[in-house]
Amino acid sequence: MTSKIHFEGTITSVQPRIRLLRSFDQRSHSYLGYVLRVDGTVGGENRMFWIAVGNKTHARHRFHVGQKISGKCTPVADPHQESAEFYKVSNLKLLGKDEIMKKNPPPWLGVPQDLQVYRERGHRRLSSHTYEKHCSRCIWGCRMAVEMVIDQWNPHIKQYRYETFCYGPKSCSVYEAGPIRKVPGRKGMVWEEEDWVNEEETAHRGLDD
Repeated sequence: MTSKIHFEGTITSVQPRIRLLRSFDQRSHSYLGYVLRVDGTVGGENRMFWIAVGNKTHARHRFHVGQKISGKCTPVADPHQESAEFYKVSNLKLLGKDEIMKKNPPPWLGVPQDLQVYRERGHRRLSSHTYEKHCSRCIWGCRMAVEMVIDQWNPHIKQYRYETFCYGPKSCSVYEAGPIRKVPGRKGMVWEEEDWVNEEETAHRGLDD
């Protein structure tokens, strides 16, 4: 068994922890919890790191940017399938005052919504550059671990990557979709996820929803 390591620091981002499974033009999501980006110390090393927490833990503590936390965690078993570096958090403690940072959006800070809200809102693809520059702190941003089944007749043949998405208002001033994403398939085929997928996914929302 992997021994747990101590961490401590200040939360600089809270976003949904969602895993994406692709099979050519089909996709499905697993809504797993939340990821916290923490600026502090983990395993005696000073740096920025991502920790995964479950729904119940988030509901109890209502994580948001600016909180100071400490606890113990474990490195993820398979980095290909996780957007966090660590999970299985225990001995979690909130340190100091619990004040929500106020800032005019974007980015949207505060306490993220329930996962069901994200599921209902739907997402648009988000440029990875824009995500890193503007959206990595926003509660509507999401960096997903993506598993791609290349051949449905041989499902053990897989590839992995990360993709970024936006669940936020369609009127966001910093939003950029970025390049159309391509999904590899059997016998060298490629499916392109064009703009109509974004539009269809969020057609039920107004510009400011």
